[in-house]
Amino acid sequence: QVQLVESGGGLVQPGGTLRLSCAASRSIKSIPVMGWYRQAPGKQRELVATTTSGGNTNVADSVKGRFTVSRDNAKNTQYLQMNSLKPEDTAVYYCNAFLFQIHYWGQGTQVTVSS
Repeated sequence: QVQLVESGGGLVQPGGTLRLSCAASRSIKSIPVMGWYRQAPGKQRELVATTTSGGNTNVADSVKGRFTVSRDNAKNTQYLQMNSLKPEDTAVYYCNAFLFQIHYWGQGTQVTVSS
């Protein structure tokens, strides 16, 4: 079992930058897959980025070149660096951990991109 707590969301202007953090209640070194999802009002939750325990990362085409995902195993924390933010990035961002065939979710953090 793992608890996840996101932080770092907020209001930012188009073109701005935010870094989201996801702090886990246990070591993340052996968690096979962790990820970031987002859900905009009236839309389905969508996958944004993933990291694996083997060090592989992947981001969705919609954010490629702007978002970077990473893990710091020493801090038990996953990050999502978001650059060149656009209004369409506005959503609640959720941290996810897939462990022992169960998906664990954080409570979400709001990101609003607006002038």
